[in-house]
Amino acid sequence: MLHIVKSYIKFLWNSKNEHGVHSPFVFDLVTKCFYDKSSKPQYLLLKKYRNSLLENKNTIEVADLGAGSRVFKSNTRQISKIAKTAGITSKRAELLFRIAQYFQPNSILEIGTSLGLATSALSLVNENAKIITLEGCPNTMAIAKNQLQLQNCKNIEFVNTEFSSYLKSFDFRLSTFDLIYFDGNHSKTATLDYFELLLPTITNNSIWIFDDIHWSQDMEEAWEIIKNHEKVKVTIDTFQWGIVFFREEQEKEHFVTRI
Repeated sequence: MLHIVKSYIKFLWNSKNEHGVHSPFVFDLVTKCFYDKSSKPQYLLLKKYRNSLLENKNTIEVADLGAGSRVFKSNTRQISKIAKTAGITSKRAELLFRIAQYFQPNSILEIGTSLGLATSALSLVNENAKIITLEGCPNTMAIAKNQLQLQNCKNIEFVNTEFSSYLKSFDFRLSTFDLIYFDGNHSKTATLDYFELLLPTITNNSIWIFDDIHWSQDMEEAWEIIKNHEKVKVTIDTFQWGIVFFREEQEKEHFVTRI
C-alpha cells in the first residue's frame, strides 16, 4: 500500500492534462476519447452487467494463480465480492469502451477474463470484432461466459488456459491483434514474457493496454523496460494503465496523463 501511495504522489507531480500534450495524435486521443464526458447507451449495459454480478451472492471456487499463472491453491469466494474487488471499475470499463470505440479494433486479445467486466466493454463496441479472452480459473470464466451470453455478446472466444502455455503454443505468424488488454498476471516476469511473446502480432496501429503498472516495484520496472523497447514508439501512463503504441511515423515519446 505504501508503494502505491508514493507512486501516486509521484504520478500527480509528473502528470499533465491535455494542455501539456504536444503530440497531435495523443492530444486528439486525450481530448476526444479520454475526456469524452458524453453519455453513451452502452454505459447502461455495462452498469446492468456489473449490478447483476454485485447482486449475485453465490460462491465459487476461485483458483489462486502464481507468478506463472499456475494454480497453487483455490479458495471459496462470493461472486459479488469478486466483482467488487477484482473486476475493472465502472470508470475504467467506460474508458476501455471509449478507447475501443475510438480505434475500432477488429481483433482483440484479453489476458485475464475474470468475471468479464472488461470483456463486456470490449465486446459492445463492434459485434463483428473478434475477441479472444484467456482465463486461468474455469469457474470465473464460466460465470463470465454465461453473463456475456445473456448480454447477447456473440463475438467472444473463451479460452480456459494457463497463459504462458497458450501464448507459447499460438501460431503468431497467422495472427495480428489490433488491441491487447493485459490483466492476467501482475508480475514483472510474466508481463515481460507476454510482451515478448506477443510482439510478432503487432501492426503499426496496434494498441496494448497494461493494467496495474504501478502495483509494485516489479511492475514499475517492467513498465520501464516496455517503454524503452525499440519497437515501442508512444506510451501513456494513466497510473492505473500503461498504454502502448507502435506507430512508426511517431517520434518516441512518453506521456503521463491524468484521467
